[in-house]
Order: sequence, then C-alpha cells, then structure tokens
Amino acid sequence: MFTLIFVYLCLLCCNLHAETESFSKSSEFKMKGDYLLGGLFDIHHVNATLHQKSLHQNIPEAIICSSQEFSLSSYRRFQMMRFSIEEINNSTSLLPNVTLGYEIFDHCSDTKNFPGIFSLMSVDGSVQPWKESVNFSKVIAVVGTDTSTASLAFAALFMKDLVPMVRLHGASSSVFSRKQNFPSFLRTVHPNKDVIEIILRFLEKFKWTWVAFLYIDDDYGRDGLDVFVKKIKDTEICLAFSYGLEEDTDYTKLINQMEQHRINVIIVFTTEWTAEKLIMSAIQQNVTNKVWIAVDAWSLHKQLPKKTGIRNIGTVLGIAEPKITIPGFDDFINSFKAQNQCENPEQDPFCNQRCNCSSVSAEDIITADPSFNFPVYSAVYAVAHALHAVLQCGAGSCNKSIKLYPHMVLEELRKSKFTLLNQTVHFDDNGDPKFGPYAIVFWNESGDAEEIGSYTFHPEHNFDINNYWFILWFYVLQPESFCSKECPDGFMKKQEGVHKCCFSCTICPKETYLNISDPYNCIKCKDTEWSAEGSKACNIRQLEYVRFSDPAAICIMIGTVILLAFIVAISVLFALNYNTPVVRSAGGPMCFIILGCLSLCSFSVFFFFGEPSVAFCVLRYFPFLLFYTVCVACLFARSFQIICIFKISPKFPNICRIWTKYNIHWIFISAAFLLQAILLINRFSLDPPKQNKDKFYFDRIILGCEVNTFLDYILISFSLISVLIFLSFCFSYAGKDLPKNYNEAKAITFCMFLLILIWVTFATYETVVHGKDIDVSHAVATLSSLYSLLLVYFLPRCYIILFKPEKNTEQYFQDLIQSYTRSYSQ
Repeated sequence: MFTLIFVYLCLLCCNLHAETESFSKSSEFKMKGDYLLGGLFDIHHVNATLHQKSLHQNIPEAIICSSQEFSLSSYRRFQMMRFSIEEINNSTSLLPNVTLGYEIFDHCSDTKNFPGIFSLMSVDGSVQPWKESVNFSKVIAVVGTDTSTASLAFAALFMKDLVPMVRLHGASSSVFSRKQNFPSFLRTVHPNKDVIEIILRFLEKFKWTWVAFLYIDDDYGRDGLDVFVKKIKDTEICLAFSYGLEEDTDYTKLINQMEQHRINVIIVFTTEWTAEKLIMSAIQQNVTNKVWIAVDAWSLHKQLPKKTGIRNIGTVLGIAEPKITIPGFDDFINSFKAQNQCENPEQDPFCNQRCNCSSVSAEDIITADPSFNFPVYSAVYAVAHALHAVLQCGAGSCNKSIKLYPHMVLEELRKSKFTLLNQTVHFDDNGDPKFGPYAIVFWNESGDAEEIGSYTFHPEHNFDINNYWFILWFYVLQPESFCSKECPDGFMKKQEGVHKCCFSCTICPKETYLNISDPYNCIKCKDTEWSAEGSKACNIRQLEYVRFSDPAAICIMIGTVILLAFIVAISVLFALNYNTPVVRSAGGPMCFIILGCLSLCSFSVFFFFGEPSVAFCVLRYFPFLLFYTVCVACLFARSFQIICIFKISPKFPNICRIWTKYNIHWIFISAAFLLQAILLINRFSLDPPKQNKDKFYFDRIILGCEVNTFLDYILISFSLISVLIFLSFCFSYAGKDLPKNYNEAKAITFCMFLLILIWVTFATYETVVHGKDIDVSHAVATLSSLYSLLLVYFLPRCYIILFKPEKNTEQYFQDLIQSYTRSYSQ
C-alpha cells in the first residue's frame, strides 16, 4: 500500500496529469512516433552530499535535475540517441513507413528520479501493475541509464513485462549478467569483468604487482573491486590498498596512506566527476612519479589532461571506448543548434525534461568527451533491428497491424546480429556484447588521450601496444611498483606478512630447484638428477662406470692376457720338466692345480669393466674367491709339508708319516675348496651383489656392485681365504732357514706378505676414494694378487730350469739336505 502511495506522490509532484498533448514539437526530450523508446541520461549530476542528506529524511520526493551540475559528455550521449532515432526514421531500408518516437528523462539521481521511470511505465497517464490484461509500458524498450545503482533501483520494475533495457556505461556491474534476475537486461558496453581483465593484462605486462584500487563507493565501484580481487587471486599481483571514494573523501589523508604503502600504480575505477577531484587533489599535494590507470568512464576526459601540473603526478594510462566517428552527427548538432531554440518551462509537461543548457554551443557538444557514444548509437539500432524483425518489415513497408508487446522485441533483440560502422553487433546469452574492442590510451604531453594500443575480445582476446614512443617511455623510465623486489633466479620466496608480494629471498640448496609455477618452495630433484645451489631446473646425472674402452681398463686387460700367457708358458715348461727335482720340490702336480686356478681367477678381472649387472657382479667375486682359495690352500699345504719334513719330523715322526700316508694335504685342499664353494653359493644365491648407485658426486652416479654390509663382506666373502693366508704366512715364516734350493717357505712367506700388503692398500684406498677408480683399483688388486703368486713362487724355479740346470739335479739337492741335517743336529 505504501508503494502505491509513494508512486502517486511522485507522479503528483511532477504534474503527471498535466496536459500531455501540449508539449512543443521542438522539445529535446520528446518526439511522437508509431513506437516509443524510453531514454534515461544523467545530463545533470546531483551533489552527493545533498543526496546523502536526503536519504535520511525518509520523505518520498523527486529532484529537479536542471538545478544540478551539468555534464557535457552525458548531454552528448543524450543527443546521440536523438540523432540515431532521426537517422533511422530517415532510412528507407530499416523500419520503412514506421516512425520511432522517444521520451527521454534527465536521470541525475539514483534514487530520486522515479517520476520519470513511472512515466515510462505508464499508459495513458496511469500505472496499473495489478492489471495483467493491459500493456504494462508505453515504451517498447529503454536506453540508459549510466550507473549500476540507478539500474538496480528500478530494473525490476521493467522486468515484469520483459521490457528490454539496453544499458550504457556505468551499468556494467556483473550482477546484470544473471538472467534469472534480469531477464530483459542487455548492454552495449562490456561488463566490469572485461575492463578488469584489461587492467590485469596491464599489470602483468609491465610487472606491476603492488597496486592501489580506488573506486566510487556505489554498486558499480564495489562490483569492480570484487571482480578485481577475484581476478588477482591466483596471480602475483597484490592489492596493497583499496578505498571507496565518496563526496566527502579526505583526499589528503588518502594520498598520504598510499605514500606510506609505497604504491606507485593506482587504479582509479570511478566516474569522471569523482576522478576530477582525486586528480586535482594529487596535483595540489605535489604527488609525483605515479602511474594512474583510468577506466573507460573518465579516460577520455577533455579538461583534466590539460590541467596545470598534470604532468607532475606521473603517467595516466587509460582504457577507453575506441573513438568511432559517427557520420552525420556533427551536422545534426549544428542544425539543431542553428534553430536557436529557447527553453520554456511551461512547454515541459513533465519534470526532468528540461536541460537548462541553451548556452552550450554546437562546438562544445561536438568536441566533448566521446566516450560511450557508439554504445548509445548501437543500442538504438539494436532495438530498431529487433522491431524491424517483429513487424516483419519487407520491401518498403512493415506490418503495423501486428499487436506489439515488449517481450517480442526482447526475443528478437537477443537474436539480433547486424553490421554497424564495420562492427558486427550481437549479444551473448547473458545479454553482454560480443562486439567492440577497447582502446588503450596515454595522456601525452599535448594534453590529449593518445591511442597507443588496443584490446579485442572477439574472436579471441588480444592485447597489443603498438606505439613506439610509449614503448620507449616505458623502457627509459621503467616505472616500478612492488612490495619486495623479485627474487633472483633460483631463490625461493618466503612470505612476510599478509601480502604474498611481500617476501624475503632464500637460495635453494643443492639437490633442489625452483619451479616457476611454485616460487615459494624448493623442489627436491629426483635420484637420477642433480642441481647446483640456486638452480631453476635439475640436470640428469651422468651414469659413470669403467668402460671396456677406458685406457685403464685396456691396460689391465692386456696385463691379464699377459698373465694368462705366462701361466701357459710356465705350465708347458713344468710339464716338460715334470720329473726334475725343481718341479717336484715345488709341489709336482700341485703346481698345475695352482696354475689352473690362477688362470680361472684371472677371468674375474674382465668383469670389473662394463655396466655392472647382477651377473657381472657375481663373476667379479665368485671365480676369484673360490679358485684363489684353492691356490692359498695349496701353498698352505706345501708350507706345512716342508715344515713337517724338516722341523717336525725329527721330533714327532708320526705326524709326518700320517700326513704323507693318508695324503692329508689333498684332503685339506679339497675341504677348503668345498667349504668356500658352499659359502659362496649360499651367499650369492640368497643375496647376490646388485648394481649399486653411488651418489657421492652430486653431478653423476657411479655404477658399481653392492656387496651388502661391511661385516658380511669380511666374515663370509674373505673369511676362509684370510685365515688360510694368515696360516700360510705363519708356517712359511717358520721355515725361512731351510736349505736354499728347498727354501720354498721363503717364497711363500714373501708371497703371503705381498697379498696382505696389496689388500690392505686396496682397503685403505677404497675408504678415501669414490667413483669408478674403486673398480679400477679392485681390478688392479686382483691382478696384482695373481701376479705376486705367479712371479714370486714360480719365476725363480723357471730361472733354475732354464738358466741353472746344474742345480736341477738330485745330487745337488741331496748335498744341500745333508749339509742342513748336520748343522741342525749340532
């Protein structure tokens, strides 16, 4: 009930029931036609302080706009609507034999201009929303308003009968894209999300991460802030400061706060009259070296770029509607002003249909800020094309007998697609435009908004800056805005405080790297990769092992082949002199067992080269440990036999007799062989040595053989052979004073000493060295062990056989033994 009373009072205050037929034909705000378009333009702008005071009075009242501050740019848009309708009426192809009329209101207040709204809704001077049988509105569509708050205030009133509302700049809030709430709402300007997208590209292109966002404190500005906050959520950009601008904003305090935050880039998402106050305040306070990003509402401002001191505040970059020349508009304005019209209040039948701007010249209008003129032009043409389709217009005529309802126009409006001044005008499912690029402007030294680039949305997003002087300006001045300077490559960010743009830098340690997608964590490299300190990526570790082609491997293999040649030669020599005293004193058949085992051991040397595998690792150790055990067992048996004959026999004859009678030496050698074979087969079958990857060096992996634990290695792999070497050394050392030609004990002692020295040296070297040199040293130790036994034990006998045959007789040996017996008995 209150709503109806309020509506009645508002209409009454503006004389809705005045004689509506008496208005002058020359009125700017009204023109009769077959079909009416409504228009709402903020030709005047209400003082915000007075506006706020009236909100607290709870009195339903209207405001007289002509007494408020005049906006020349809005007046230009108002004239653009009039021109568009006149051009369509003069067209023979669009809406032939149909005349469009209009009724336009000066919408200077978001909440105090309902009389004009109700007038557009009225039929025959009355509003009857409760009667569903009557046409709800006298207009087929409404063009305007210029703010989101104004649109939100009354949009729902037109939604009931689906009256199309084609909105202009300022009505770019994201909420209007929700078709469940605003089914008949369309717009010819891009929504806030598109404008914010361009701003975001600006910031990313120039690497400005520490910004302020100043917005007009209304639905338009707050929506812009919300969209901006959502857009930067997953970026490197931080909102250092935001503030809603009002009429009574303390700009001195505001600018000081931004200075305290060290902000150099300021986004100004507001209307032109609010932007004027901000920029003028910045000039007065001597603000310097800032980058101001202007949105399309004020980026083409005509007066501000020419203000004294504007260059001192820094650089103004802007997003603007492209400057599109509308053919015939200038002539229309000149013709209109040449009629020397005089405004008479008595001619205006309704409030807020009076401009009070007769002093404005044609040149003032033509040179005014051209922002959003094409959106007005395209909005009127879109409605006209929709009406053309509804009336089934054809060759020179339209079907006026069709009963027209607003929702019919809306349906065609949504489907409309036509070319206007080389642009294809059509809408998406949300009623947002799928046409129209944005221009990127720069306030140059001449005080003009110079186009330096563009941003297109269709068919795909493309951001392009093509002005050479601007690019030069950027690289010379290099304006920066950051909380913390970007970390050098390979340094991890550690956030400090609530803003992700404020951080300290910590270098990534070795074996880690910094991925560009996650600058806050150093990522560990894989086992097969490496990295130095402060790396941006990991490198593949080189696999390193002793190849057959390595010089060291070739030398060792040649040495092994020579060893085998020596073994074959000695074997042939001993076979030819098998029955000689030298060969029999060296062990007779036992010599051939030792030589055979030495040749089998030598094959282990070849498996220290090439890429290690399980088979290679087994063959490195198994043949050597097994057959070298036999060799050492033979030497032990031989040293014990000599000691038994010369040392033990005189005192304990039975021991020597038993040793000889039962061939204890062969039993001992066989037992040693079988025991070592059992130990090795058990160990290598249950837990064979595997390929080992030594990562001691950060940049490469050394491939070797894993011999499991150190304790296992000592107690099992070398336990038996180590005991035999020790016992052989002890027994052979005990026989060091035997007859010269029978003194095999000295050779065995020296041989065992060399073996101990070789393996102690290798063990020491292995503890201090890493890399493939260990395998080389192991192969050398193995080959040295074979050479030491071969050369120390067999070479002196070969020398006697070949070069001292007189010492290779039984008589010579008997004389030595008798001499030793006499000296030992004394």
